[in-house]
Amino acid sequence: MKRNGTQKRIDLILNGKGGVGKSFFTVNFVQYLKDSSTSHLAIDTDNENSTLKRFHPEAHFVDLSKSTAIDALFSELDAHSLVVVDCRAASTDIFLDFFVEMEVFKALRELDAAMTIISPVNHEPDSIKQIQVITERINGNASYVVVKNHSFSDEFTIFEQSKIRSRLSDELAAKEIDMPKLQDWLVVRLNQIGITITPALQHPNFAIFERQRLKNWQRKFYEQIEAAHDVLLDVKKPSQKKKESPGE
Repeated sequence: MKRNGTQKRIDLILNGKGGVGKSFFTVNFVQYLKDSSTSHLAIDTDNENSTLKRFHPEAHFVDLSKSTAIDALFSELDAHSLVVVDCRAASTDIFLDFFVEMEVFKALRELDAAMTIISPVNHEPDSIKQIQVITERINGNASYVVVKNHSFSDEFTIFEQSKIRSRLSDELAAKEIDMPKLQDWLVVRLNQIGITITPALQHPNFAIFERQRLKNWQRKFYEQIEAAHDVLLDVKKPSQKKKESPGE
């Protein structure tokens, strides 16, 4: 797939709360990029589980415990037009502090690059608080995609009634997409075999109706990615008025 626009983009899948579906989203998003022949570099930063690299072995690994690790991560924009980063749990402050210290948004403008923050949320208030922390520090310097993860619940009342959702919609032009629930036994089977959905559709260990379930899930997920295509893949200069923030 040919990407429109002339800028580069870095997508950070970021939410400091663990268990909200960051890696599951990233694994399937990267598979979407492969299936659509979209040139990209995928980066795993989880030094404990490395889920992304387990399913996509070609992904690079960056150890955030090293002081210059994020420097190298952003430097990949020199060689790649799209960089996708699975940010490990409890890394929000690491990234936000780096943005201030290195004046990242000035550097991105020099690189003719844009940033998108992708934050999965669930029914728990902690996952929503993390988005509030991020937006208060970054403001309008990035695009935002909120991923409503249906794995544990279809109830998102806390998020939908929150002030941060109103701000995301009214001030920050955020996108909201849904990540459907995939049946637990299929998730387990994918992990046991160590493959993503696309190869699983041809794998003999999956019965015909299991493959159909996987195909249906992937179709719905890909439709959601396409709905946020302009801020996940293409570059669109933000039209909202930016607020000054540290690191700008």
